[in-house]
Amino acid sequence: MSTKLRVLKFYIVIPAHNEQDSIGLTLDSLVRQTLLPKQIVIVNDNSTDGTQDIIEGYTSKYPWIRLVNTKSSNEHLPGSKIINAFYKGFEILDNDYDVICKFDADLIFPANYLEQIAKHFNSNDRLGMVSGFCYIEKNNNWILENLTNKDHIRGALKTYKKACFIQIGKLKPSMGWDTVDELLAKYYKWEILTDESLHVKHLKPTGTSYNKGSKYLQGEAMYKMRYGFKITLISAIKLAFKKQSFILFKDYMAGYFEAKKNKMSFLVTEEQGRFIRKLRWKGIMNKFN
Repeated sequence: MSTKLRVLKFYIVIPAHNEQDSIGLTLDSLVRQTLLPKQIVIVNDNSTDGTQDIIEGYTSKYPWIRLVNTKSSNEHLPGSKIINAFYKGFEILDNDYDVICKFDADLIFPANYLEQIAKHFNSNDRLGMVSGFCYIEKNNNWILENLTNKDHIRGALKTYKKACFIQIGKLKPSMGWDTVDELLAKYYKWEILTDESLHVKHLKPTGTSYNKGSKYLQGEAMYKMRYGFKITLISAIKLAFKKQSFILFKDYMAGYFEAKKNKMSFLVTEEQGRFIRKLRWKGIMNKFN
């Protein structure tokens, strides 16, 4: 006798700032899902284009899609700005969800995306986070946006089981939020899964709007995650090499030392920091084996 899988309730929050060219495509892909979300909240953060009008076209047609307007700084601050916007949407939702998603406003999801994510969650009680992969258009072909390890869930398409989301302390309004969430999930013995069969089109490649100030924030985040100097050094070299920029290496390290000098608040406890360093060293050592 086959056991019928439980239908999971998906709540989705989408921060959006001047996304008139993409938000309609994102929402169109979500209203066509084989497993529809129960709630979608789009947080229109200080947009000066036609973003709000496009969103309102969907809210008038689908009662489970809502719009929240908010105004934050126009400065692009990766981490804090987008997570603060996320919370503006999250705080109007009720608590009756099984899965919470933080999606970007420039993604096109395959029609079976949420259904496949639900299958993964239903098949493993200790699965805390799941995602597909981001693909970008290059020379009229959609290719993998290869910025991170394949076992890392990109910040653009985060999906959390409710219990995991709560246990990790939800999302940190800081650069590094989309790394520390996974590290804390592992600390609490949750599993993480990336499904290579789920190809999500990413319309605006990551980092196109980052400025020099935001580059310093990467090193600051490494300090706040308690990486320590050696792991920060190795991570900075690796990231700069991947992006083929020595200047970025200098920016990352400058951000780390500035945060250390100013004794910035950490994102994790001392015990969690020890776990994170051990995990990071294990990952580094595995690359040489």
